[in-house]
Amino acid sequence: MPQSHGTRRRPPGGRRSRPVPAPRSAPDASGPSGRDPRDPYDPHGGFDGLPPVPPEKKRRVRRVLTSNVTITAVAIAALGTAVTVVDLGGMVGDDTKPPKAAAAGVSTNDMLAKLTSASDMDAVAADAVAHAKERAYKLHQAELKRLKEKAKRDAAARAKLKAQQEKERLAKMNPSAAQNKKYGKKMNALKGWDRCWPSLLTLWNHESGWNERAENPSSGAYGIPQALPGSKLASSGADWRTSSPTQIAWGLGYIKARYKDPCGAWSWWQAHNWY
Repeated sequence: MPQSHGTRRRPPGGRRSRPVPAPRSAPDASGPSGRDPRDPYDPHGGFDGLPPVPPEKKRRVRRVLTSNVTITAVAIAALGTAVTVVDLGGMVGDDTKPPKAAAAGVSTNDMLAKLTSASDMDAVAADAVAHAKERAYKLHQAELKRLKEKAKRDAAARAKLKAQQEKERLAKMNPSAAQNKKYGKKMNALKGWDRCWPSLLTLWNHESGWNERAENPSSGAYGIPQALPGSKLASSGADWRTSSPTQIAWGLGYIKARYKDPCGAWSWWQAHNWY
């Protein structure tokens, strides 16, 4: 009888049973090479059945992460974020606080640094600045002088206008030329110059028109006899500005002293247009 190798028992129902796999234990944290087998970059094993990362891909990722371009880009992004935060802080800051003085945060060392960094001005440049300041000062003084002189001229012009207006006002109050001539004829006769009355009449017609307030605008001669200056008439009376008899008396005295009588004065005037 041939040797029996034994018979296999079949499970009930005639079907063959499969071996039950042992429960999967937690992976060893150290792994056979001392690394976590769950690390996707571990070349010795995958994570949860994922295939291990090739060494070449791992090196490319490391180069990207550690490249200068990547580091610079990250730094710029961080700096921009910081500036934005600072600006937003300034925008939403407290407006009620008074602004700080411009030099409040400047230390002594900062001021010394500014003095050290600033180059000293050379003598030529300093002279140019000084000359410019001198010219500006002189121009200012000249302008002040011009304005003062203009004010004086204006004041003189106003005074002259006022005096002229006063003369015109007084002229309206004057006695008529005919009345002044009557005074002249009578006083001339009292002097004993009756025969020279025509000469005196014509002479003072040319000089003043027998107006006791007549004034020569160029020379300043004044009154009926045109005394020069007009204040000379004061020797005959304090009312010399308006009194016809006072002026006639002065005029006859002047004629006697220089020309002897009105006849001689008129002869001189005809030759020289003044007497």
